This record gives sequence, C-alpha cells and structure tokens, in this order.
Amino acid sequence: MLVFALTFLVIMLFQFAMKKYGPPPPAPKTEASQPQNPQTAQPQAQLPAPAGTVAPTSTRSSTPKGATAGAVTKQASSESETVIENDLYRIVFTNRGGQVKSWVLKNYKDRPDGGPLELVNKTAAQKYGYPLLLWLYDEGLRTKVNSALYVASSSGSQAPAEITFDYSDGDVSVHKSYKFDHSYVVEMQTSVVSKASFVTAFPMWPAGFGDQTNGPAYAASQIAYQYDNKIERLAIKKISSGGTLPGPLHWAGIEDQYFSAVFIPQDPLNAALVTLRNTIEIPHDPADKNNKQMDKVEVLGAAVGNQKGPTADRLYVGPKALEDLEKVQVPGITGAEPDLRAIVDFGWLGLIARPLFLWLKWTHDHVVRNWGWAIIIQTLIINLALLPLRISQMKSMLKMQRVAPQIKAIQEKYKKYSLRDPRKAEMNQEVSALYKKEGVNPAGGCLPLVIQMPFLFAYYRMLGVAIDLRHANWGWVHDLSSPDPWHILPIAIVVTMFLMQRLTPQAGMDPTQQKMMNIMMPIMLGYISLNLAAGLCLYWSMGNLIGFVQQAVMNRTTLGREMREMMEKRARKKDK
Repeated sequence: MLVFALTFLVIMLFQFAMKKYGPPPPAPKTEASQPQNPQTAQPQAQLPAPAGTVAPTSTRSSTPKGATAGAVTKQASSESETVIENDLYRIVFTNRGGQVKSWVLKNYKDRPDGGPLELVNKTAAQKYGYPLLLWLYDEGLRTKVNSALYVASSSGSQAPAEITFDYSDGDVSVHKSYKFDHSYVVEMQTSVVSKASFVTAFPMWPAGFGDQTNGPAYAASQIAYQYDNKIERLAIKKISSGGTLPGPLHWAGIEDQYFSAVFIPQDPLNAALVTLRNTIEIPHDPADKNNKQMDKVEVLGAAVGNQKGPTADRLYVGPKALEDLEKVQVPGITGAEPDLRAIVDFGWLGLIARPLFLWLKWTHDHVVRNWGWAIIIQTLIINLALLPLRISQMKSMLKMQRVAPQIKAIQEKYKKYSLRDPRKAEMNQEVSALYKKEGVNPAGGCLPLVIQMPFLFAYYRMLGVAIDLRHANWGWVHDLSSPDPWHILPIAIVVTMFLMQRLTPQAGMDPTQQKMMNIMMPIMLGYISLNLAAGLCLYWSMGNLIGFVQQAVMNRTTLGREMREMMEKRARKKDK
C-alpha cells in the first residue's frame, strides 16, 4: 500500500509540474440587464433539472426602454456568403437566416488520411437546421426569421474580425453580431423584436457534428451543462426535443466523443437551455459506396440564450482538448475550476485518469514524439512501481502453500458438522489462529490485481475522451483511439496472458481448474479486447509482457523455486 501511495503521489505531482501557467484572457463584459414589465416578466430561474420541462407559454417579454420594432425594412435582395477564418478554423456564413453552412477545423481530419474536419453535420443540418439559427417558441416566427435574407456586414475575413446580420420587415426586427479572435471562442449577440417587444430567441447548434459517421459515434452524443460545481450530462434517452431547462447556467451545449459546441451565457442567472433531439438515416457502412442498408440514429442539438431579453453568449466550438478548454475562462464559477475543463469527462476515476493523461502527454511532448511509445514507457514505469506488490503476492502465496496441509487437516476435523452447527464456527477460529501464527494474509495474493485494475479502468476512460489519441499512429495502427485493424494487439493479449498464467504459481487451485483458467480466461479477455481502443490494448499487452518477464525472473529466485517445487509436489499427489 505504501508503494501504491507513493506512485499515486508521483502522478499527482506530475499534474502540477506540467500545468501551463499564463495570464487568463480578459473577462467578457456583461451587458446591463434590461428592465422588465412586472406583468410579463419571466419566473425566477431555477437550478438545472435532469429532465426537460414544459416550454413557456409566453415567448415575448416587455419592451426595454427605447426598444421598438424597426419601421424601416432591411432585407437583402439575394443570398450571399461570408468567410471568416483564423489559424484554427474556417467558417462560411450565409445571409439566409444568418446561419453557418460550413465550420472547418484546420488542425483535425475527418479520417486518418482525409482533409480538414467539417464540423457541420450536412445530413442532419439540411433536415433540422444549420448552426447559429435561432430557436423561437413560435414556430411560424421561427421559420420566418431563419429563412429571411439578412443584410450582412463584416470587418474582414481574417480574425480578429466581426460580422453582423440585420433584418427588418417593419413588423419583426432581428440583429445578430459575431466577433472572432485567434481562439476557438466566438462572441455573439442576438435579439429579435416583434411588435415592439423582445421575443425569446436562443442561438442554437441544432444537429450534431460532422465527425459522426456511424451508430456508435451518434450514440456517444450527449447534452452537458454546468452551474458552479454542479455538472449534468444527459444521455440521448433522457432528452426530450424542445424541452426547456431553466437556469442558472454557466455553460451548456452538446458534445460527442471528441468535439463540443458549448454556449457560455453572459447572464448565467437568466439563461436557459432548449434541448433538441431528432432522427436521421445514415449508411450502415459509410466506406461501402454500394451498401444501401441504412441505419436510423438520433442526433442531438442545443439552444442557449437569455429568457428575459437579448442574448449575449460566447460560443466554444472545437476539440475537447484540455489545453484549449482550460484557456476559456468562465467567470463566476464557485467550487470548481473557472474554465471549460469539466467538458472532458474522465468519469468516476477522474482522480487517476486525468493525472495519467497529463503524465502521458508530458511523456509525448518531452520524451518521445509518438503516443504509442509514450504509452509503452508509461506502462513500464507503472509496472516497475508495482513490482514490490508482485513480490509480496508471491510471498503470500508461498505462505498459503505452506499452511495448506494444516488447513486441510482442520477442515477434515470439522467436516462432519453441518454449516448451522455452532461447532462449525470453531473451525473458522482455528483457521484464523493458524493464519495469525504463520503471518498469512489470505487476501495478499489478490492485492496487486486490485491495485492494477483502477489503472486499467482509468486508462480505458482516458483513451475514450483524449482527443490527442484520435488518429495517432503507432506501427501498423493508424488510430490508437480505435480498435486494432489487424487484431494483432488482442492476439498479443491472449498470448502474453497465457504465458503469464502458465508461469505464475496459483495457490489453492485444483490443477484441472488451473488448466481451464489458463486457457479460457486469456481467450475470453482476448475476445473482449477485439473492440477496445488500440491504445488500451497496447497498454494491456505490454503490461502482460512486462509481468511475464518479471515472473520469469522471480521464478529463478530461491523464493520462486521453493514455490514451484511445492506446486509440482501437490500436483503429483493429485495425480496419484
């Protein structure tokens, strides 16, 4: 346990050593809240609920001082496009609805040998809407403002830049403005005025992401939101389309395995989230052009805005990469880190998974520029740290073998009594006294496995959310976050586990059962690993290989030879 504690302490210290400090970006200015008419004011916002609530029946708020519907019409005569880009993305706006037709991330690919990733899901967007359209509870008005031709004005195509969209027909006026810098964050302001009153209108990302190409990718989608240290993640089955989750909200949006579109309201107390859930059909096998089989999948969307007037949000659209998320400051959060790092869900083993990932990333950045070799180095260090526990396990097993004849004699002494007989308890007392006298811990042989399992589970979770391993190659593996295409690593798991089982003395197990376990367990675990991430299989197989080498060396020691002799002697007696 001391070795485990020291190992964990080293991992935690790595987290602080690798943390990049820098001046936080300036906090965005919050607009002054608009006065409300008491007769039409929205009810007080509440903490986020885990399920959708009924949409408000009234979608119009009273007119703030000086706000009136524009009497002069403002409409474009034809559709046009505007391009905004920086080193991270290239966004194509259209003035029809002031929406986004394309949002390309320059530093990520749609497949290992493909071009830059298109984050707009074209199939779903054509059916349910493109990003940055407006959600209004009045369906007719929603259709009108999202199909109108806006007058567009931009300060340039290279960030930092600003683009605005304006529309007015004398009855309804809509204004949208977006500011871009050199990060993944877009600052936005939107407002809709109808008949001299502000209308509740939320900017939205309505229909998933472009990296989703198969059923499992869509199934990984979820809606997430946070207020202070309270984080909720809604899976697809918990989401109702058009349901409203009232605030307060510090951030909210949709995410899949590696990317997210997250809205950061400037007024968290009056913010609300509208959840969107729809279905589309996709090819069963996207790589097979002749395959006409279609699968029905569900696609998620989210709209976030102010319930009591114009909306002022910041929008993060990009990878779920810690170094990027930690740069996005979210003012006002208490009890948690004031940034977007919580979007990356390391699960209930996050206390281990996050430091393991930071350590792995440090190894990749400073020791070897390959994620596969970084995993191997980390696996070697972890197994060396657990070596004292492996030696302790062997000692415990040897002691168990030494007292095995005495334990059997005690059991024979009491076997004539039933389990309900009070004298049966005396057998347990005698066994416990023998263990205490000989210094035997029955659980000592299981301790190393118990300690290694959290590392394995944490690795599994880490590889499932670490975008750095997406399309990372190692040898024949072109994506360490996906299954091994040639199944070499799962086969390596079976072979190394079989060899290690054959080499490891197994105290207290019948030889027939031992032979069955030596064959069935490796085959079963190898079958399970067929669909696991190649990075996890690499960690697992390398851990087995290192364990095999360690066991082979220990079997040559005095302790190891004594144990093997006892096991062989016991097996010969069984055969007789």
